[in-house]
Amino acid sequence: MAGVLTLGQFLGGPDSVKVESIFPSTQRLLQYNFGVGIGGWTFTADQQTIIVDTLSYDRTGDPNFSASTVIGVFTSTNISSSYISVVNTSTGRVNVIIPGGLYTGPIYPDSRKNVPITVVGVTWTDAGTPFPAVNTHRWAFIQSWESGVPVGDPTLAVGYFSVV
Repeated sequence: MAGVLTLGQFLGGPDSVKVESIFPSTQRLLQYNFGVGIGGWTFTADQQTIIVDTLSYDRTGDPNFSASTVIGVFTSTNISSSYISVVNTSTGRVNVIIPGGLYTGPIYPDSRKNVPITVVGVTWTDAGTPFPAVNTHRWAFIQSWESGVPVGDPTLAVGYFSVV
């Protein structure tokens, strides 16, 4: 019997992957509160857009990846450190801006076939010795068509690499 496959299960990782549907122009502010001092910690962010062949939704409107296959990718890039701001070192507050325009290719308006999903990784490394701990949250943004975005097949866009 087929079940619902969440994005965390699809991409690997139960609680460290969050998913939502956004427009390509959407800019997001993520606010982390570690609740401890973060002196010596480093923060980075990167992104890569993957293309899944099909995407369905369950009864509650959550995406179901049980019939999805990653068919291609675009090149991974780092997000500029200017989008990461340590607000308070002693309390562990960090702001990370996810800029709009990370995916600039075409999108089908129905968002069910050849769906672009931009996966953003926010990574922090503590100052532990002798081995620092490295942790990553991944945010998966299902790209939804909006006015001004070219209508079309993302697999025909410049920079697309097939993996099947």
